[in-house]
Amino acid sequence: MELHFLGTGAGMPSKERNTSAIAMKLLDERGTVWLFDCGEATQHQILHTSIKPRKIEKIFITHLHGDHVFGLPGLLSSRSFLGGEDTLTIYGPTGLKSWIEATLALTGTHLTYPIDYVEAAEGIVFEDEQFIVRAMPLAHVITCYGYRIEQKPLLGELLVEKALALGVPKGPLLGKLKQGHDVVLETGETIYSANVTAPVKEGFVVTILGDTKLCDNAVRLAEGADVVVHEATFDAETAHLAASYGHATNVEAATVAKEAHAKNLILNHISARFLPNDIAKLLQQARAVFPSTYIANDYAQFELRNQEFKHLE
Repeated sequence: MELHFLGTGAGMPSKERNTSAIAMKLLDERGTVWLFDCGEATQHQILHTSIKPRKIEKIFITHLHGDHVFGLPGLLSSRSFLGGEDTLTIYGPTGLKSWIEATLALTGTHLTYPIDYVEAAEGIVFEDEQFIVRAMPLAHVITCYGYRIEQKPLLGELLVEKALALGVPKGPLLGKLKQGHDVVLETGETIYSANVTAPVKEGFVVTILGDTKLCDNAVRLAEGADVVVHEATFDAETAHLAASYGHATNVEAATVAKEAHAKNLILNHISARFLPNDIAKLLQQARAVFPSTYIANDYAQFELRNQEFKHLE
C-alpha cells in the first residue's frame, strides 16, 4: 500500500501546494486506487504521476468544502475519456450526489461508467473480504467525516515443501490449503491447513481525517493505526485561531496520534501562511509530542509494506 499526496494545501491552491487529494494505491492488494478528497485540479496533479484515472475504484469525500470537491466533475469526465468502464463508488456527506448529478447534467457530461453513491454516516461504509472502512463525524464547521481503512488479516504463506512431504499432490489441494481449508487425501488422511501454512499476518490500518479541530472521534479513528493522516492548518503560535475555524494545529495532530497510540503521523492541509522555510519548525514542534511525524508535500509518497513504513524519495 502506498499513499500518494496529490494536494496538501488548505483552502485554496498556492504555488507550493494544491488543494486536498490523497491517492491510496492498492495495486498489490486489489489492483486499484482509492482517492480521498478531490480538490480543484486534482486531475492535473495526476498527470504528473503514474496513476491511471480508470484504475480509481472508490472516492471518499470527507466534506463538501470546495477545496475538497471542486476537482470531482473534471476527474469524473476525464475518467470516461481515458477508458474508464468499471463502476466507480463515491462516498461522502449528504448533498454530494445531488451536486455531482446536477453538475454533470448541466454541462451535458456523459459518463461511460456507472457511479454508485454511498451516503457517509457513522459506522461501516464499506466491507468486503479484504477491507473494512469505517467513518465517524469530526468537528469542523460543516459536516465532515474521517475514514479508518482496516485491511483484514492475511492468510499465511503456504509451506509447499512441507505439504508435499505430507503427501499432498501438486494441484488444487495445495490451493485449498493456502486458502485456509483442510483437505482429505485419497488415503483418508486429513491435512490441516494450520500445519502447512505460516501464521496469519495482521493487515494494516490507515486513518485519513478530514478537516477538524481537536476532537475525541479523531482519536477513536486513529486508535492503533499504522498511519494517521491529519490536517495541520495552524501551528503552536496560531493555536488561538484553529478551533474557531474548525481546524487543528500541528501539535494537536501530534497529540491525537500520541493519545491513539498510532505508529506514524503524516501532516497535510498546510496553510499557505507557512512558507517552505517554515516547514522544519512545524515538523519540530509536532515531533516534540509525537516523534514519528512527517509532513507531506505535493507528490510525496509513503509506503507501508510488511509492517514497515517509509517515506519514498
